[in-house]
Amino acid sequence: MSEEILRALMQLFAIIAKQDEGVEMKERDYVETFLTQQLNDEAVAEYLRLFDEHAGLLDKEIGSDDEERSKPKLTSVKDSVRILGICKKINKTLTQKQKIVVLVRLYELINADRKFTEQRMAIINTVAEVFKLSHEEINDIENFVVRNNPEELDRPSILTIHDRPFKGEQCKHIPTEALDGFIYILQIKSEDLYFLRYTGNEDIYLNGLPISNRRIYLFASGSSLKLPKGKPVYYTDVVAHFLSDSTTIRISYRVDNASYTFKNGTVGLHNISFSEGHGKLIGIMGASGAGKTTLLNVLAGIEKPTSGHVYINGYDLHASSNMLEGVIGVIPQDDLLIEELTVFENLYYNAKLCFKDKTEPELIAMVDKTLSNLGLLEQKNLKVGTPLNKMISGGQRKRLNIALELIREPSIMFVDEPTSGLSSRDSENVMDLLRELTLRGKLIFVVIHQPSSDIYKMFDNMIILDTGGYMIYYGNPVEAVMYFKRLDMQINSEVGECPVCGNVNPELLFNIIEARVVDEFGRYTPIRKVSPQKWEEHFASNIKPPVIPDEKVEPPRTLNIPSRFKQFTIYTMRDLRSKISNSQYIILNLLETPILAFILAYVVRYIADPNSKIYIFRENENIPIYIFMALIVALFIGLTVSAEEIFRDRKILKREAFLNLSRSSYLLSKVAILFLLSAIQSATFILIANSILEIRDMYFDYWLVLFTTAAAANLLGLNISATFNSAVTIYIVIPLVMIPMMVLSGAMFSFDKLNRSIGSFNRVPVIAELMITKWGYEALIVHQFKDNEFEKNFYEIEKNLSNANFKVTYYIPELEKRATDALDLLQQEKSKANQEALKDKLAVIRKAVITETTVTAPSVPFAYTQKLTPEQFDEETAYALIDYLDALHRLYSDIYQTQNQKRDRIINYLVNTNEKLYQAKRMAYHNESISDLATKVFEKNKILQYGDELVQQYDPVFRDPLPRHILDIRSHFLAPRKHFLGMYFDTFWFNIIVNWIMSIILYITLYYESLKKLIELFSKIKVRGFFKAKIS
Repeated sequence: MSEEILRALMQLFAIIAKQDEGVEMKERDYVETFLTQQLNDEAVAEYLRLFDEHAGLLDKEIGSDDEERSKPKLTSVKDSVRILGICKKINKTLTQKQKIVVLVRLYELINADRKFTEQRMAIINTVAEVFKLSHEEINDIENFVVRNNPEELDRPSILTIHDRPFKGEQCKHIPTEALDGFIYILQIKSEDLYFLRYTGNEDIYLNGLPISNRRIYLFASGSSLKLPKGKPVYYTDVVAHFLSDSTTIRISYRVDNASYTFKNGTVGLHNISFSEGHGKLIGIMGASGAGKTTLLNVLAGIEKPTSGHVYINGYDLHASSNMLEGVIGVIPQDDLLIEELTVFENLYYNAKLCFKDKTEPELIAMVDKTLSNLGLLEQKNLKVGTPLNKMISGGQRKRLNIALELIREPSIMFVDEPTSGLSSRDSENVMDLLRELTLRGKLIFVVIHQPSSDIYKMFDNMIILDTGGYMIYYGNPVEAVMYFKRLDMQINSEVGECPVCGNVNPELLFNIIEARVVDEFGRYTPIRKVSPQKWEEHFASNIKPPVIPDEKVEPPRTLNIPSRFKQFTIYTMRDLRSKISNSQYIILNLLETPILAFILAYVVRYIADPNSKIYIFRENENIPIYIFMALIVALFIGLTVSAEEIFRDRKILKREAFLNLSRSSYLLSKVAILFLLSAIQSATFILIANSILEIRDMYFDYWLVLFTTAAAANLLGLNISATFNSAVTIYIVIPLVMIPMMVLSGAMFSFDKLNRSIGSFNRVPVIAELMITKWGYEALIVHQFKDNEFEKNFYEIEKNLSNANFKVTYYIPELEKRATDALDLLQQEKSKANQEALKDKLAVIRKAVITETTVTAPSVPFAYTQKLTPEQFDEETAYALIDYLDALHRLYSDIYQTQNQKRDRIINYLVNTNEKLYQAKRMAYHNESISDLATKVFEKNKILQYGDELVQQYDPVFRDPLPRHILDIRSHFLAPRKHFLGMYFDTFWFNIIVNWIMSIILYITLYYESLKKLIELFSKIKVRGFFKAKIS
């Protein structure tokens, strides 16, 4: 209390006391006692002199019977003005609670000698009116101070404690054993204040200190009242009696022998049992590693107890979770705010996800009301910001986190470390908020660490855990100090708080609980005096927690979750809003691809003729490199833009999963936004780069492949984001994903020239089939070669020419050579080596003949296919084979000549019609470098034997794959068509579909967190293997 206010109070006391017949000795004694409780002796003397001065006592004797004093005096105009001035000064300085205490002290002053004159009461009524107190509360205070008869105090705002038959019709009552007199407790409902008064002569202790029957005491939060006989009366008992009439929420919470064991076998909690009702604030304290958060998770239903049960209104929390949906709210220690959104938006979108039937005006009104109740309305339009880049204070962040749960008003709330990292003032504000919620019937559990005295005394009950998850105390917080002091055999064990200032030191608890043994040298050892198990035994033998019967009604539920589609739209709008509000994010993502496109296209825009400045697309040797780099840009941006999306929301996701919100709606909203961003990025890249490089008429085709690649990369990035637990790890993993995709894309290295364990001569390696870049690169190279405006006129003809040329020039000559060799071997000695050579040559011939007769050239039959084995091969078969190959040669020679003539006719027609147009299209659409790559023109080995097959090594773009079965989709690289289900599909569209199928698979793995589970499984296997190796 400030000096100014104390001086004002002395004047107020003096003005009231000097009315009528003047100051009585009892009144002056009261003032002296009041000052003694507030100040030291020197200051008491100073302020008592001030009181005497204003009361006119310095030159007079107190209680003298002179004639002047015996005459009643009216309140002077001067005193009336001074009273109003003093009250206005107090009004500007004290809180409403403090003003109520002042008013009670004024009544107590005149009650000291029971002189309730009209003038004195008029002054007090004036003070009460200036203090803005209601008439009902003024009457309650007056009756509480003045009346002694229990019939006169039968009021709803009074609670009585006595052993008489009288209980009253309106007042609350707590029965007790034999007690002299009555104990009255007054509730000031508007400010949640309680005052205590005793009328008897027995020894009664308030917080360990004796009380006088002439005084009125503030019955503050955490207080306890020790009676001569019977159980103590705690603050929570008093509040519960008043609350029972004012709340409609009926909650019972019971924990029955709950234990919890971690996956590694460590026991986290041991046989936790207690029960609680509505309107309570329960604290959970313990040293680090005692299991506070584990207990909170078990109580909230986040973790299921290994044994035992948790019941809410008789419903098992885990077995009947559907009946308890929305009853529980959890506020973790972690920040659950979206930093890019404003205070209002954070709460608004949270409300939309919790109330499907609320209209827009109702939601806005609800959000504004909640923010107003929490003192955040003025900050509603401020962006939340990060804890380091603060837009709102730490206390405001905590209150907003509480608001996320508070807006749906769950009946039971679990709060983890609400005061961590806050100033003492902010900590008290947050705890005051939680305390106020209990007055509305909420049951709140709070994990608290190193609370101040005021915060510690706010709790109705305290759970204290010891190392290993042992519950060693449950009950009144102040009683806990006395309980452990008794067990530790300390002096003054009946005193729980400081007699002078009323403070409680919670650290004293842990000094006793964790006390160490001292060795012979006076040094502390690691050995504890009392083990956790022993403390638990003391608790079990000394304290029997009260059993609260289960409520027989269904617990109130306020959660009303929207449909999955509505959740998807809310998630999408929330995520879009958060991204749009981050201008740096938007600018970088929208400018990144145009800048990269310009740089890449500008660098690779190559002019072949050193003496010319005219760019010709046909002569640009860098087009294949550009296509490859465009895909890498799409892959890189797709990965980086999505890599932190889920990682950043992991804490929010945990809470939303607890609320049973749809995971698929959340993921699809992320996918939709990322796909939209990737589509825009791909479009800007292609528009700029293709325009600079003059890649004509294929804007959509290139965009589609790049967007498909970026979309698959988005989903891959989301999988990475959902799997790893740090941003550093995520960005280390990205290169590990990208580099294999670059190496195995087919652009950097030929698949037939890789390591034998990976590479393949006739097909794309299996591992490369898993690379989205391979499918995209192949699609664009093939499409650019065969579907451009120039080549599409000749492609089918050139394809037939290429196949016929290969058969005539390389394939059939190789078969004829093997047929001749086979005939020679047949005529030689039948040695083992000759037989092996014969077998090899016939295997190749047999496979080639079967393919030709059944697939590529069925018009030329061969009747000796079954004899193409070492056992049945003879000279007749050999000569028949040579004749067959000769007929095959003639067939393909005829095809080549026919197709060649057809191509010449088309070229002649185009040249004769418009030679300039023909040459212009050739220059503008056909690219020699793409052609060289698609036809492998520089391949030295045109044909190779791979197993029992002769493999064509050039012109892959003119060669259809030969399937091994109906579902075979594999082929050589740069094949023009792909096979599936007995049909052929254009490579461009087929590859795009495959990439989208891979994207769908990636979404499924994302939904089920398959990658995360796989890594966790490998980690467990490695850890087990490590420990086994250590043991052995």
